[in-house]
Amino acid sequence: MKHSASDTPASNERDPATGTDDQPAITTNGLTKTYGETTAVSDLDLTVERGAVYGFLGPNGAGKTTTIRMLTGLLRPTSGTGRVAGTSITDRETLVEHIGYLPESPPVHEEFTAREQLEYHGGLRNMSPAAIDDRIETLLARFELAGAADERIATYSKGMRQKTGLIQAIMHDPDVVFLDEPTSGLDPRAARTVRETITNLAAADTTVFLSTHILPVVEEIATDVGILYDGDIVADGPPDELTGDREIDGEHTLEDVFLEVTTEDEYPEDEPMPD
Repeated sequence: MKHSASDTPASNERDPATGTDDQPAITTNGLTKTYGETTAVSDLDLTVERGAVYGFLGPNGAGKTTTIRMLTGLLRPTSGTGRVAGTSITDRETLVEHIGYLPESPPVHEEFTAREQLEYHGGLRNMSPAAIDDRIETLLARFELAGAADERIATYSKGMRQKTGLIQAIMHDPDVVFLDEPTSGLDPRAARTVRETITNLAAADTTVFLSTHILPVVEEIATDVGILYDGDIVADGPPDELTGDREIDGEHTLEDVFLEVTTEDEYPEDEPMPD
């Protein structure tokens, strides 16, 4: 079954004349990851269009992190294929030029200052020194981190580390950004800045693959949603379609849909319920 992150407006598609194609930002076919007899992700077929904000939801242990690690080239699939920004997910060296990734624990060096960390990352992504300086200053100001940019990351709070990791993920203008709980540890003002940044990225044709447990955020900014359960997509589509297609005690929230499709029936259909 093909799961397609929905109809992105034509205005968000990249113009072939610019040298980039208008293929989907993310595709997988039969993507599977097993560990011994345990299947973490099962036969995943996924399509995410360019410029989408794809809310990737699921309970703990559903396979979300495993999926993201495969899509970012950090984990080889057991079987199946995937492409991100036109690049095979097994070609990590090429893939990293096209993606940004903020895992739940930001990959930063505690002995560095935030500025040093970001300069180092920009160099790894082949940014020019001038571009690095410009992006660092712009993003440090946006996330209200400029005043602490020359302090060691070891002294940072969780929220400050999160901001540094997010800036690192987007500073090189990647085609696709993978964000795992990007608002974790952030105060309400910073969390709003993150939401606005995600919306702005998508408006500029960057695809955002957003994994979070904060469902109201997904309802607010996601163009499409996929719900993963037991290693497989069990519901997908635009948030309003997912909620509108279901009558759940008169409620129409994404939380209701999430709970319905990720909850095992207490009594199988072939077993009568007790009196």
